[in-house]
Amino acid sequence: MATRGMRHAVLWVRDPAASAAFYEQALGLQIKTTMGDAVFMSSPDSGTDHDLGLFKADGPKAGQRGIGLYHIAWEIGTLAELVEAKERLTDMGALVGENNHGVSRSLYCQDPDGIEFEIMWELPLDLLDADAPSNIPLDLDGDIARWGADRSSRGA
Repeated sequence: MATRGMRHAVLWVRDPAASAAFYEQALGLQIKTTMGDAVFMSSPDSGTDHDLGLFKADGPKAGQRGIGLYHIAWEIGTLAELVEAKERLTDMGALVGENNHGVSRSLYCQDPDGIEFEIMWELPLDLLDADAPSNIPLDLDGDIARWGADRSSRGA
């Protein structure tokens, strides 16, 4: 048996409505439906009923950290969109890191509950170079000069 990919993620958050507003502004996700305090969101072009579920965490264990999810990665279509995301997330105070992984260009961000997520542009197969350095500072201007702002990511 092999999986076909990840269909959705569900996060425990303090305030689902506030988190939904954050993900709407940060990633352009749209609310598909709500059930009580729970909010279900999707990317505009998603073929799923939801990409992200937000459930209210309350009680004595709310907010505790420990073993669990590190981050969720969201793919973006072009380098221009990655630049736009970087500007928006910086303005929101949500950007906490960035990296050139060699195979992808990544922004690392935190939501209002401190849950980390990644926005990534994955290199198309024809651009992969096994000898390229990885885990180096992000240089989006250099990447755009080399490949163009509208170059689609591998998954687009």
